[in-house]
Amino acid sequence: MAREQLTFAVYLIHALATSWGKTTSDTYAIFKKSGVLANYINPCYDTLHTLGTNYLIEDITGYIEERGVKI
Repeated sequence: MAREQLTFAVYLIHALATSWGKTTSDTYAIFKKSGVLANYINPCYDTLHTLGTNYLIEDITGYIEERGVKI
């Protein structure tokens, strides 16, 4: 993973943790369980990093919920 992608992933974990009222550790565990980081965020980085935070929160939340992972 490139440094820019890592920085973006950390940013998303913090943003979603705040939105969900979870710790960053809990949020990372949700990321791992759903596969969102490896299967969506990293492969789509070029597009995702150009989008706004609110959109990303809604989009990633939807992705995780569609996979049946409880937030």
